[in-house]
Amino acid sequence: MTVLHIDLDNTMIYSYKHNIGKARINVELYQGRQISFLTKNTYENLKRIKENVLIVPTSTRSIEQYRRIDLRIGNIPYALVCNGGVLLVDGQKDASWYQTSLDLIRESLPALQTAQHFLEKDNRRTFELRFIEELFLFTKCEQPEPVVRELKAILDTNTVDIFHNKEKVYVVPRNLSKGKAVERFRKYIRAGKIIAAGDSEFDISMLRAADIRIAPHGFCQEYSIDFGIDEMPGTEIFSDEMTKKILELCQTRI
Repeated sequence: MTVLHIDLDNTMIYSYKHNIGKARINVELYQGRQISFLTKNTYENLKRIKENVLIVPTSTRSIEQYRRIDLRIGNIPYALVCNGGVLLVDGQKDASWYQTSLDLIRESLPALQTAQHFLEKDNRRTFELRFIEELFLFTKCEQPEPVVRELKAILDTNTVDIFHNKEKVYVVPRNLSKGKAVERFRKYIRAGKIIAAGDSEFDISMLRAADIRIAPHGFCQEYSIDFGIDEMPGTEIFSDEMTKKILELCQTRI
C-alpha cells in the first residue's frame, strides 16, 4: 500500500487570505465563515489520487481544527494531527497511539513546563497560551523572532524544538515530529512506499522520512536541505503542481 502523508495549510488548502483564483471550493467553515479553500484543480486531482493511494492528512492542527475541514472527496479513514501526536481513525482518537505519544515526550516535559512559565508572563504574547492535548505549546507573539531566540537560550534544545511561523510560536518535543509520526504509521499500516508533501519547517522531518518528497519551489534553499526533494517549478499554485506530480507517479504505478 502506498501512503501519501500530506500537510494541509498552504500545501493542500489555502485560507481566505490567499488569492488562489475564483475556481475554488470551500473546505472549512468557522463560526459561519468560509475560511479555507481548495483550488478546483487540486480538488479534481485529489479525487483521482484517492483511487490509487491512501491519503493521510498530516498536520499540526488540533483535533478541533482538523474536524472543521471537509475536503469533499469522501471518507478519509486516517489523519495525523497535533503534529503526529494524535491518530484519528474514522475521525476518532486512537487511544493507544496517543498514549505512546505521551510516553515519547516524557523527557521533554521539564522544557515544556519552563517554556509555559516563560510564555505565561511574556507581554509580547497576543494570544492565549495553549498546551495542545498536553503534547506541545502554541501561542502568538507580537515579536516572534526574539521570543524564539530567548526560548532557545533557556530551554534544553536536545528535547524540544522551537519554531515560529509568522506570529505563531510553537514549542514542540523532539519526539513529536511529523517524521516520527510517519515512521510510526509505516509500521501501523504496514505501508509500502511513502510519499510526503509539505511546505514549512514542520514538514522537513516528514519529508526526510518519506521515499518520495515533494515541496514548493525554493524550499531546499530556504531551509538548507541536504537530502533529495522534488521541488515544484513554482509557475502555478503549489497544491496544483504537487497533486499533478502525484497523479503522474500514480500513472507509473509509483
